[in-house]
Amino acid sequence: MTESANKPPSKSHGRLSINATTKPRELMTDRPDLASAWRAKVITLFPESFPGVLGQSLTGKALQDGLWTLDTIDLRPFGIGKHQNVDDTPTGGGAGMVMKPDVVGAAFERAAQGTPNNRIEWPVIYVSPRGKPFNQALAHRFASARGMTILCGRFEGVDQRVLDHYEVEEISLGDFVLTGGEIAAQALIDASVRLLPNVLGNATSALEESFSNGLLEHPQYTRPNDWQGRAVPDVLLSGHHAKIEAWRQEQSRELTKDRRPDLWAAYQKAGEDT
Repeated sequence: MTESANKPPSKSHGRLSINATTKPRELMTDRPDLASAWRAKVITLFPESFPGVLGQSLTGKALQDGLWTLDTIDLRPFGIGKHQNVDDTPTGGGAGMVMKPDVVGAAFERAAQGTPNNRIEWPVIYVSPRGKPFNQALAHRFASARGMTILCGRFEGVDQRVLDHYEVEEISLGDFVLTGGEIAAQALIDASVRLLPNVLGNATSALEESFSNGLLEHPQYTRPNDWQGRAVPDVLLSGHHAKIEAWRQEQSRELTKDRRPDLWAAYQKAGEDT
């Protein structure tokens, strides 16, 4: 669903979220729009890039089932002048262009309609290389909120004043730069949505994944038991669940120590503090 600058605010009545429209809902979508569902609002210059991969697999099924909803807010209609400009040259000089505060602010105001004015219940995110590194703990925090708004940046960035004014939290996927925030936004939403109740087929899966206990996940194996001369570790075929669990824990520790010294140090410190 894509919102434009001229669309009236939506209202929620009971379980279903009711939006003013000239079309019957059944002619617009076959997805239930539940007022209680976790909601993602994405401000972007490229609304057609959504849902993208979010419409596939478990997140796509959960979207169809109404466990979460997705609203894209097209930034262009908020642009200024005949050409609907959304950016301008950096004050003080420099290369590239910067997204304008009045344009982005108007989009934030639209996104805020019908949402809590509370950053715990409803985080507002700008995906940016200079932001706080995204991790599993943040995914859990976002999933426990009622929803979130994500601004997808373009050009050289966004006027700092609009980020400060709307108490926007900057989040980074890593120490690299993308051409825009759409891919990063989809990653944030995917990581959060899969933690919502009833999205994963096996609820224990989320508890055994990498980072859930501060360690990387242990190696996984399946049939055939022998492939290209490489055998599944004997302990996994033993049927001794306590030994299997001990082996997996040890593998997780060794992998984390070898590949992510930063996580290993944090894991050890957490053990000392408890």
